[in-house]
Amino acid sequence: MPSLFEPAPLGPLTLRNRIVKAATFEGATPGGLPTDRLVAFHRRIAAGGAALTTVAYLAIAPEGRTDAGCVLVSPDAVPGLRRLTDAVHAEGALAAAQIGHAGPVANAASNRAPSIAPVRMFNPLSLRFSRAATEYDIDRITADYRRAARRCVEAGFDSIEVHLGHNYLLSSFLSPKLNRRTDRWGGSLEHRARFARQVVLEVRDAVGREVAVTAKLNMADGYRGGLAIDESLQVARWLQDDGALDALELTGGSSLLNPMYLFRGDAPLPEFRRTLPWHLRGGFRLVGHRFLRSYPYEEAYFLDQARRFRDTLDLPLILLGGISRLDTAERAVAEGFAFVAMGRALLHDPELPSRWRDGSADASGCIHCNRCMPTIYTGTRCPVVDPRPGDRPLPHPPAPVA
Repeated sequence: MPSLFEPAPLGPLTLRNRIVKAATFEGATPGGLPTDRLVAFHRRIAAGGAALTTVAYLAIAPEGRTDAGCVLVSPDAVPGLRRLTDAVHAEGALAAAQIGHAGPVANAASNRAPSIAPVRMFNPLSLRFSRAATEYDIDRITADYRRAARRCVEAGFDSIEVHLGHNYLLSSFLSPKLNRRTDRWGGSLEHRARFARQVVLEVRDAVGREVAVTAKLNMADGYRGGLAIDESLQVARWLQDDGALDALELTGGSSLLNPMYLFRGDAPLPEFRRTLPWHLRGGFRLVGHRFLRSYPYEEAYFLDQARRFRDTLDLPLILLGGISRLDTAERAVAEGFAFVAMGRALLHDPELPSRWRDGSADASGCIHCNRCMPTIYTGTRCPVVDPRPGDRPLPHPPAPVA
C-alpha cells in the first residue's frame, strides 16, 4: 500500500511525498510582481514538509487578472518567480505555477480592461459587463497560455497547473449556464470543452515532457444550470485521452456564483463586506448571504464525488477539499488518490506535514472559520494564528493540534 510519506511520481518528477500545497492567492503582490513576502510564504511551505507548493494566481493576459494586484506572467515577472522557485528548491521541495485567465471573474475596473466571457454578461464583481470572446480572443488567449507556460519554465517551475475551475474563463466555457454560444465553442459538451482541451494541449506542446502538466477541474459548479458531475466526468475522460496531463486536481464551486461550495464552513460575511467599496456595503448586508452561502464543514467533503472520477479514470488524481487530519490524508492515498492537496490547513500551519511525519500532530488547528478568505486583499493570513486589531472574536476556540 502506498505511503503518504514515500516518494511519488508526477509525470517526469519525483515528489518527496504525496502532500501538495493547493493554489491559494497570498495577496502578496500589490504591484503585480513577485515580492519578498511571496517568496517567504512559499519557502515556509517548502520548509514545512510539503512536496510541491503551487503559486497562484498567475495570469496569462492583462485582462485575465483577477485584479491589478495579480501577477501577470510577463518578462518582468520572471526574475522574481525565479527567486521563488530557487527558494523552494533550496528547501527540498518542488514548485508548480497555476496559470489561468480569470474571464468573467476578472475585476475589469481594477484591471482597466474589459473582462471576457463566453457571452456578454453582467459581472457583479466589477459592476460592469463582460464582453463575449471573439475568435480572435480565443486564438490570442491560447497563444498567451503557451507563452506564459514557457516563461514559467524559464522561471524554474517544475510543474504547470492549468486552471479549469471556479468559472474562470476556461471553466465558464464548460458551464451550460454561462456558455450560451451557438458557434463551435458552445452548445454541446464537446463544443463547450473545446477551448479547455485546446489550451491544455498547447501548454503541453510548449513545455515538452520534462515538466509536469496538471489541470484543476470542477467536478461540479455548485449552482443550478452549471457544469454537473456527469458532464465533468466526460470532460475528464477527454482530457485523459488527449494525453497532455500528468494528473488532474479535482475541485468545485464558482468564484462568480457560489464560492462557498469550494470552501465549506463558516461564511465570513462581515469581513467580506468590509472589503467592498462603501457604496456596496449596504446592499451586501441585505443579499450577501445569497453569494456566500452556508455549507457545513466536514472532512474530505469532495471525497464522494472524487471517487467517481477515481473509478472512471486511469489518470493520477489529486484530492482537494477539507483535508486537515493525518488519517484523512492516509485514507485518500490508500483509496488510490495519487496526492492530497491542502490549502487552509497549511495556511494555518505550514509545518503540518513535518509534524505529521514526526508524530507531533495528527490534525490541523484550522477551525474552518474562513476568515482567511477576505484577507487576500491586504495579505493572506490565518486570523487564528495571526490575529490583528479589528478582527472579530473567533466563533469557537482553536481545536487541539495534537
